[in-house]
Amino acid sequence: MNKLLPYFIIFLFPIFSSCQNNLDLKEKEYKINKSNEDWREILTPLEYHVLRNAGTEKPYTGLYDKHFKKGVYSCKGCGEVLYKSENKYNSNCGWPSFDDAIANKIEYGVDYKIGYPRIELKCKSCGSHLGHMFNDGPKHTTGKRHCINSIALNFKPI
Repeated sequence: MNKLLPYFIIFLFPIFSSCQNNLDLKEKEYKINKSNEDWREILTPLEYHVLRNAGTEKPYTGLYDKHFKKGVYSCKGCGEVLYKSENKYNSNCGWPSFDDAIANKIEYGVDYKIGYPRIELKCKSCGSHLGHMFNDGPKHTTGKRHCINSIALNFKPI
């Protein structure tokens, strides 16, 4: 048993760390603050699950995965414009992918929900979960992939 203790500690540390991080983030004040009840009134159950509980929609099911019209993408929760169509590309991951966001519109954090750290992306105005960032984006631009849930976005053509 003593030989297994270090492995248990290594395994449990991210879980306990993620619990603390989630508590800190839920207490954060945003420009747009609503109660859970208010969010439930304006969002569908799936939208609420993704935006407010950091859920994920199934891959290849979202409206904007293969959507490449010219325009802007805004937060479904508050309407803040987050991404431009010129930063969207086809990563074949099953979710809309962008190589960059509009400056100062995204909050970056770390989540450990699946046992290892990932960069979580949230709307800086309302704290809604959008998706995650990975380092496998286009090398000729930023090298980043913002993997975003379609259901977290609205699109406006320009």
